[in-house]
Amino acid sequence: MRPPSISDEYFIDETLRLAKKAMGWTNPNPMVGAVIVKRGQIIAKGYHKRVGFPHAEIEALNAAKTSVEGATLYVNLEPCTHYGRTPPCVDAIIQAGIKRVVCSVLDPNPKVHGRGAAKLKQAGIAVSVGLKEKESRALNETFFTFHEKGRPFVAIKFAASLDGKIATKTGDSKWITNEKARLFARKLRRKYQAILVGINTIIRDNPHLGVRSPDKKDPVRVILDSNLRIPLNSRVLRDNNVLIATTAHASKNKKELLTRRGISILTFESKNIPVKELLLSLRSREIISVLVEGGGKVLGNFVDEKIVDKVYASYAPILIGGEKAVTVGGKGINKINNALCLKRISIKCFQDNFFVIGSPI
Repeated sequence: MRPPSISDEYFIDETLRLAKKAMGWTNPNPMVGAVIVKRGQIIAKGYHKRVGFPHAEIEALNAAKTSVEGATLYVNLEPCTHYGRTPPCVDAIIQAGIKRVVCSVLDPNPKVHGRGAAKLKQAGIAVSVGLKEKESRALNETFFTFHEKGRPFVAIKFAASLDGKIATKTGDSKWITNEKARLFARKLRRKYQAILVGINTIIRDNPHLGVRSPDKKDPVRVILDSNLRIPLNSRVLRDNNVLIATTAHASKNKKELLTRRGISILTFESKNIPVKELLLSLRSREIISVLVEGGGKVLGNFVDEKIVDKVYASYAPILIGGEKAVTVGGKGINKINNALCLKRISIKCFQDNFFVIGSPI
């Protein structure tokens, strides 16, 4: 197997660029781009545009205006071998006469993992795996977490004052951070398949929880509402792209009313909604990522369970004060050594506001 060359890196970078074009549309599938190169020149490109549509490899093969026989296929994720919503990509690659495949990383899905590369090799195709693996995993971090940890990827987001308050003692939080910081925060919703808040946020703020962009897909709105207090005229109920998690204590009449409107209801037998069981239920619905926007109690539940894969914390240069002001809640920890420690930190500034972004791993 020949070592990676500068041109290999260039072409893999192109697959990543193509893959990003479908952000928010491919869930629960990964974002994948493909490039076909012959005699050092790109002869075709493709990317997986949305779930149910042809995969990137097929898009590239179909886009070729000349023979791809003897060409090299570059792709940021291992080609699939199984029948899902679409036929296996590996078979099409072999039939097309591709002679070399360069992919960044093996697919974490156990139906595919290693099998695609093995089948290509068995067909006499040279296969190289590992180039730009870090970047490719980062692009599809939600997909990898879903398959490797058996649950959706969980990101939490909140805006706070310098003294760590996310709302005043009366619950007022409009607005802690400036407009540019809030716009960045809203755009984060495009990256995640679902957005999750508690019922207090719905009652207090009546939020929209959408991306508000016609060319982007709204995430599924997950509402934690143990007693089904949600007002029927809430903006989050503007369509049926909603999932309400509740308990057996909630009104049966309210459940029936919401169900008739096409709203999905998840009912748990416990008094409160258990985070781990909730995530398993979301997994069964093929929801691979969740952006948790709070409020304080909901955020604290995920922190307590240490089920946090990424944190987006926005800070403004103000002090709110007050023992009864709202903070990230939950039971908390006894010792600093037990705190959820973030690594791989990055900081984005928006005038005098700043975002701290980090992951615990």
